Amino acid sequence: MRFLNKYIISLLSVCMALLPSHAQEISDTIKKSACIPVKTISESELAYKSGEKLHFILSYELGALRTDLADASVSLESQVFNGHDIFHVAVDAKTIKIYDFFFKVREDFQSWFTRDGLRPLKFTRDTYEGRYHATNDYVYNWNAAEPYIAADVYSSSKGKGRKQLELPLDPCTFDLPALFFYARNMDFDVVEPGKRYPMTFAIDDEVYHVYFILHGRETVNVKGLGKVKTIKFAAKLVAGEIFTGETDMLIWVSDDDNRVPVCFEAPIRVGAGAGRLKDWSGLKYPFTALIEPAEVRKK
Repeated sequence: MRFLNKYIISLLSVCMALLPSHAQEISDTIKKSACIPVKTISESELAYKSGEKLHFILSYELGALRTDLADASVSLESQVFNGHDIFHVAVDAKTIKIYDFFFKVREDFQSWFTRDGLRPLKFTRDTYEGRYHATNDYVYNWNAAEPYIAADVYSSSKGKGRKQLELPLDPCTFDLPALFFYARNMDFDVVEPGKRYPMTFAIDDEVYHVYFILHGRETVNVKGLGKVKTIKFAAKLVAGEIFTGETDMLIWVSDDDNRVPVCFEAPIRVGAGAGRLKDWSGLKYPFTALIEPAEVRKK
């Protein structure tokens, strides 16, 4: 059941990359920060607005067996933070009740970033996974001579404990919720199919450099949702205790102005993990990518 935490974390970056929080190695091909090609990131041109809420189901697959394990939600709202107009993102995830008895997982990720420019300002993480507990508290110091993330990190793992450190920061570095929303503004007039594009994010006491690849457009059937026009990506999985690193994760986002992730699949050492969009509210644009809703298909 230890893979549950990795898939709940994956939801935060499902538009782009998936990286387990305890990964052991990093791709040799990408070792530095580079920004995802995006369209204008002024607030009026973003792919979302305050009030958006997304609800996902996370599941496990082994052969013909498929079982739903966890629920996750992502909500976006406007706030004022230290005098700045900002977005606040809350990501909550938990195992469904029947699995709490075997292995209880609770995730709380929160991120604060500017509405114009999407510059991250603060990030927190509070994770309970069985007896394991981890927290992150980041403050982004952009005004320092050399910008850095002031990180207060705790892990209940043996030999870890609490530590305070400074993580490197540049304009292309994000926490996972901020990366999730930044990437939804990708400029598809610039991104080329088959080419590797790097991206950078911080979690726990590390900054990771990974990549994604655009495959192209595809119409897919999503359980409980219906037939959806999508844009398909692959994202590098870094080898670790859950992932082999030999196969990329596949991600499908809506082929409309919302760029909402509708499903994803990722191989693990035994079986595969998957996630799918269950419901939503507050989208900025009509969900035109949903061309045949599930309730229509049943008629």
